[in-house]
Amino acid sequence: MEQVEITSSRIPSVYSESSRIVNIITKEQIENAAVNDILDLLKLAVGVDCRQRGVNGVQSDISIRGGTYEQVLILLNGIPLNDPQTGHHTLNLPVDIHSIQRIEVLEGPGCRIYGPNAFSGAINIITENELDKNLVLAIHGGAHKLIGGFVGYTQQIGKVQNYISFSKKQSDGFMPNTDFDINQFFYQSAMNINNAKIDFQAGYIDKAFGANSFYSSKYPNQFEYTKTGFLGLKLATKGKVDAVYNIYWRRNQDLFELFRENPPVWYHNHNYHLTNSMGANANYSFKTKLGKTAFGGELRHEAILSNVLGEDLIDSIPVPGQANVFFKKGKQRQNASFFIEHSYTFYQLTTSAGMLLNWNSDYDWKAYPGIDMSYLLNKKIKLIASINESMRIPSFTDLYYASATNIGNPNLKPETSLSYEIGTKYLVNAFDVHLVAFRRKGKNLIDWVKYPDSTKWESRNITKVNTNGVELGVNVNCLKLTNNKHFFIDYFSINYNYLNATKIKNDYLSKYALDYLKHKVDFSIKHKIYKSIYAVWSASYQDRNSTYIDYTTQQETKYQPIYLVNSKIVWKYRFLESYIEASNLLNNSYYDYGNIIMPGRWISAGIKADLNL
Repeated sequence: MEQVEITSSRIPSVYSESSRIVNIITKEQIENAAVNDILDLLKLAVGVDCRQRGVNGVQSDISIRGGTYEQVLILLNGIPLNDPQTGHHTLNLPVDIHSIQRIEVLEGPGCRIYGPNAFSGAINIITENELDKNLVLAIHGGAHKLIGGFVGYTQQIGKVQNYISFSKKQSDGFMPNTDFDINQFFYQSAMNINNAKIDFQAGYIDKAFGANSFYSSKYPNQFEYTKTGFLGLKLATKGKVDAVYNIYWRRNQDLFELFRENPPVWYHNHNYHLTNSMGANANYSFKTKLGKTAFGGELRHEAILSNVLGEDLIDSIPVPGQANVFFKKGKQRQNASFFIEHSYTFYQLTTSAGMLLNWNSDYDWKAYPGIDMSYLLNKKIKLIASINESMRIPSFTDLYYASATNIGNPNLKPETSLSYEIGTKYLVNAFDVHLVAFRRKGKNLIDWVKYPDSTKWESRNITKVNTNGVELGVNVNCLKLTNNKHFFIDYFSINYNYLNATKIKNDYLSKYALDYLKHKVDFSIKHKIYKSIYAVWSASYQDRNSTYIDYTTQQETKYQPIYLVNSKIVWKYRFLESYIEASNLLNNSYYDYGNIIMPGRWISAGIKADLNL
């Protein structure tokens, strides 16, 4: 893994050279994990907080280092996929877990690297790029009438390497109105021409699911249906100046029903939303005796049509796929950003400094500088430090959402932060260890708050929130450590994350900004059972620093600590792999979000065939 190229700066570098904390979830970890969706994979990363309203990829929110779910940038092969309507839709990803080669998790601010909205971190999902002709077939089933299947095929036609996949999973749900039906399609191609490489990717996902109490416990019969499409084209050239160009487009259509059936007479309309995000960016880099330099920019257009969010339209627009239903509101905005970065190594000291200059059609120009430094004490130990500014633009929900219990704020400003980080990394042979401490000083943070004399949650720029944290990650490859491929334990990892956030102003109840994991401990291990049979175990302890209003008692209630254990037993024979797995093995009752109970023990089994044709 030391030589895996990652994106921890505008200048490409390998994992072992990075001055930032980048957690890599490898292909082996993905295949071994007792999970069926991407969110559960991301729980393997140290500073990541994964929260679900619906399991198996139905709807999930993700945050990093105590940030909110709106403050994380999600990328697919380097292309940003965040939804401008709401972060609840950002993980509507068109790729199945079987299609992923690895996942890179950048912890800490990433605006200087990825552009706006990588406020507290960024997650880059890298898909398969195999050269061999290959066919993968998989099927799984389990409790609550869960059934799913996957087909992935790779073949080179002329100079073009092609990969295509289809997947489907559905379940009746573990309790009333928690059923789901999810379909995914993904296509990727690559072609090398002289010193250039062209990559194309396209994907689609639709999800229909019962949303029991998702947004309000008062209405357990909610329903949601989303359809998300994505296109991306990349050109990379090599020369005295390396260049990378991207153009992309993402479309998300959302139907939300407060009453799935038998609506009351006062209920008239469902919520309809359609967002389009499109952009183009360019990245140039070159080397001289003075170091490595990168520069470039990005243009991005975001638009929403809705019957709830935005400003009044002059003419109403028909909702695609719906008879006699019209969008009456909408909003468009444009964003331009430019960056420059330079990296220089002087003996054991490496310094990388740069700046993002950003403009938005609703806001003025603003610069966000940063610097990363590392010092190599010896071949095994590296000291790291960084200071970076970051920002996030409000979502359309932040700006315009209004209901009986919520009211948006069209006058919101972008939220900003200044982050400091210091730590050490130990990377050698069988060990990958890091220990860091960080502080984020947030200003004008966007949150939904409730004041003592109000009955509504209001979207506001909070004055200041300061977040301090410490994290430790330990990964040990026992096969390398013992130099024995037959050793009982293949690998194990132990992660710990501590956070403490304080708000300067204290006369309101916070919905998201102060809702974070104070303590998080993760442990995972893979060990042999007999010959080609092995087991993978993962355990997690989470202590959340937050409260919620219990729907039954209407009292403010503290989240209770969560103890979760997952397990998976795998048997491999030639090209076949069969497994049985259990999530929440101890059958504990718990909440990720208040009043939305998560499933108990869920057992499933499956088989996969990996055919090299």
